[in-house]
Amino acid sequence: MFKLKENNTTVGREIVAGLTTFFAMAYIIVVNPGILSQAGMEWGAVFLATIISAVIGTLVMGLVANVPYAQAPGMGLNAFFVYTVCFSLGFTWKQALSMVFICGIINIIITVTKLRKHIIKSIPRSLQNAIGGGIGIFVAYIGMLNIGFVNFDAGVPAMATLDTPALWLFLIGLVVTIVLLLLKVKGAILIGIIVTTLIGIIPVFGQTSLGDTISFTDACKVLPTTFGAIFTSEGLPSLFTDMSKLPLVLITIFSFSLSDTFDTIGTFIGTGRRSGIFSDEDEKAMESSAGFKSKMDKALFADATATSIGAIFGTSNTTTYVESAAGIGAGGRTGLTSVVVAICFAASAFLATFVSAIPSAATAPALVIVGVMMMASFKEINWEELHEAIPAFFAGIFMALCYSISYGIAMGFIFYCLVKVCTGRAKEVHPLLWVCTGLFILNFVLLAVL
Repeated sequence: MFKLKENNTTVGREIVAGLTTFFAMAYIIVVNPGILSQAGMEWGAVFLATIISAVIGTLVMGLVANVPYAQAPGMGLNAFFVYTVCFSLGFTWKQALSMVFICGIINIIITVTKLRKHIIKSIPRSLQNAIGGGIGIFVAYIGMLNIGFVNFDAGVPAMATLDTPALWLFLIGLVVTIVLLLLKVKGAILIGIIVTTLIGIIPVFGQTSLGDTISFTDACKVLPTTFGAIFTSEGLPSLFTDMSKLPLVLITIFSFSLSDTFDTIGTFIGTGRRSGIFSDEDEKAMESSAGFKSKMDKALFADATATSIGAIFGTSNTTTYVESAAGIGAGGRTGLTSVVVAICFAASAFLATFVSAIPSAATAPALVIVGVMMMASFKEINWEELHEAIPAFFAGIFMALCYSISYGIAMGFIFYCLVKVCTGRAKEVHPLLWVCTGLFILNFVLLAVL
């Protein structure tokens, strides 16, 4: 079913990869409810909605597209949902969920019409390599921020003082993982997470402890408060009762959709090409197929449907997680990896207390190491040619600086177009790339005046 031999992998390797991806992104189970509950949503309801959307989205990705990607409500998008849409713009959480649902429908439409696929094909190879390396920096940066290795206490980024048990545990985990990889131990990244978690139990570190979460029964009782809330009078219909707010509604949906779309595109390009998950053969199939026959087509469709499903249950945009790179780095190549992740998410509904015991200090080393692996894409870029190096630099670096894949892609697009215009080669820019660049610029302008 998963064509393991064809993809040069094994059941054991896929299981290890699935566990690695899950542990790298398991934090979302408790972090997402913590963020969305600030907008007035029930913590337990969002807790279940997060798990349900992750299970459904990841299963579709694995069983339909047969690729090793996991989905869950996206960090950054959930913060935009609460702090910008609800707090700054004054929308209720039901209205915000309704806009997320519409965003999902838009993503489905642009996927069915093959627009997202054509956008990917329009991105030049140099920028694709820059996106791959940039996601490597971004993934490593996420790991360092999660553990506080980099902080902004003095108003500027700086390395933290190594005076806390969490940072020492992180460094021990990093060394353990590096040694295991250099010794070519199978499952090195997952073993590193497990060993670091166990070391964290030692009182001198005290980082591994059972989390305080809601029971499955209590979560089920409050799920009806968010499930289907978008279909009530306070949901979708309320977006169009006050026509004076309609432009603001449209701008918000546009921002949701643009960020969601390019976060996914960046993740697929950055992790899929170098690992061979989306190969040149798949790209040719993508060009010639009339239906959804290529893996990329199916993966894009799986991602597109997940956002609307998540909104129905009661969570912000569900997206393909860049932490999937951890499982891919561990050898995951097929949808079996995703199925394992989905099973782990389903089990976490009953075992959240234990899942949340895995400290950031245990998963951060895995993300840093995967980031190192992914930066190999930079070697494919001709850095001696400024017309290629400038767009690549901005695409690669800005993902981490802005903490956003889509913003990194935006800067790469903008400077790619600028370089081509200045060198008299504007005709080399694909028309879709011009359109996407214009949409990014429009998005920045609209966000500036909101």
